[in-house]
Amino acid sequence: QVRLVASGGGLVQAGGSLRLSCAASGSVVSINAVGWFRQAPGKQRDLVAVIMRSGATNYADSVKGQFTISRDNTKNTVYLQMNSLKPEDTAVYFCAASSAFGSNWYAHEYDYWGQGTQVTVSS
Repeated sequence: QVRLVASGGGLVQAGGSLRLSCAASGSVVSINAVGWFRQAPGKQRDLVAVIMRSGATNYADSVKGQFTISRDNTKNTVYLQMNSLKPEDTAVYFCAASSAFGSNWYAHEYDYWGQGTQVTVSS
């Protein structure tokens, strides 16, 4: 079992930055990938970034060059640095962990979810 705790959301003006954190505990050795998803009202939950056990990363086209996913293995924590934020980045952001060796691109591939953290970008 893996427990994920997400934090770091808040209200920021357009052009500002936020860093989200996802702290994992429990059977972290079983984790193959950690992803950050976001869900805006009335929309589906989409992946924005994922980091694999190998350290490889992948990003949604909409956030490439804007968001950076990283991790600190000593703290079992994955971060999402979000820069140049835009109002359209407003959403609830979720971190999730997958033990699968698939694409890790889709929500159904993830076994464990943290609680969401709200990110609101004002214009």
